[in-house]
Amino acid sequence: MRLCFLVEEHYRHDGMPNEVIGQLTAWGHRVDVVRPGGSLLRMTEVVDTGAHDAWVLKTVSGGPGLTLLEAAAATGLTTVNDARSIRGVRDKALAAAIGRGRGLPLPPTYAVARPELLREIPAAEYPLVVKPADGSSGRAVHLVSSPERLETLLPVLAGEGMLIAQPYVPNSGTDIKVYAVGGELFATERCSPLHPDPSVRERRVPLSSEVAAIAAQVGAVYGLDLYGLDVLLGPDGPVVVDVNDFPSFRQVPDAAARVARAVLGLARAGGGPTTAAPVHAAAPAAPVPAPAPATAAAPVSLPYVLPLSIPAQSSPAQISAAAGDTV
Repeated sequence: MRLCFLVEEHYRHDGMPNEVIGQLTAWGHRVDVVRPGGSLLRMTEVVDTGAHDAWVLKTVSGGPGLTLLEAAAATGLTTVNDARSIRGVRDKALAAAIGRGRGLPLPPTYAVARPELLREIPAAEYPLVVKPADGSSGRAVHLVSSPERLETLLPVLAGEGMLIAQPYVPNSGTDIKVYAVGGELFATERCSPLHPDPSVRERRVPLSSEVAAIAAQVGAVYGLDLYGLDVLLGPDGPVVVDVNDFPSFRQVPDAAARVARAVLGLARAGGGPTTAAPVHAAAPAAPVPAPAPATAAAPVSLPYVLPLSIPAQSSPAQISAAAGDTV
C-alpha cells in the first residue's frame, strides 16, 4: 500500500509516528512524509493525485495539517482518523458539547472568546480548570482557585484565543490515560498536569470494566479509531477530561506494530471500522507479528516525494522527508 503521513515539526523526532513509518516501510509499504508546517502547499495538485490508499495525520492542534487532511477527505480520499472526527475532538468546546449530549461523563463546560468573560461564571463553580479550546499536551492548563485568582490570570490568558473552563474534579493527583488501537484498550497511570510530581512515572495499570466501557463509548461517540482519553477518578466516578486523536501510545506493548497494523486495516477498509467485535481491554500480549509485506512491491527506501510546492523557475520543486529525519 502507499500511505501519506502528515507530520508537523513538533513531532519531527518523536517515536510516534516515526516508528510506525519505519515499521510500515519495513513491511514493504510505501510511505510519503509531508511536513505541512514547513512547506508551501500546492493544495489542488496534492489532493487531486489520488495516489495514496490513506492519509494519516500526526500534528498539533491548530496546525495546518488538519486543513490538508480535510482537503483530502473532501475529494473522497481515506483519512486516519476520519477528518471530521478529528475536528470534533481538537476543538475542546465542541468536544464537550458532543460528548455531554451523547451521555459521556464530561464536566460541565463554559466557553468564552475573551478571558474577561470568565468573570461571569458563578463563584460556586470554583475551583475551575481553564485551558485553550485548541490546546494539547497539557499546554496552558490553569487551576483557578477563586474569582480573585482569575483576575490575576487574565493577562496570561489574553493571547490564548477561545478558552474553556470546567469545574475542577477532586482527584488523587494522577489520571488514567486510555489508549485505543486495533480494537484493544490499554491503560496507564500518570501524573496530572495540575499536580506535577517528578517522582510519579507513567506505568501500565489494569483497566476497570467501568473505564473500559467509557473508553469504548468515546470511540463510538466521536467516530475515532486510533485515540486516547484522559480519565480522572473523581468522588462521583470516572470523568473524561480530554480526548486525543492519534496520541503517543506510550507504554502500549509493540505500539509501532499495533498502530501500523491498525492503519493498514483502516486503509483497506476505506477508513471504516476494522473490527466488528466490541473494543475490549487488552490482556498482556506477545509482540504483534508483522503482516505479510505488500505483494506489489519489494521493500523500498525513503524518501518518496510529493509535488507540493510552487514551481521554482521552470521545474517543479518537491518536498519530502528532510535529510536526517528518522522515518
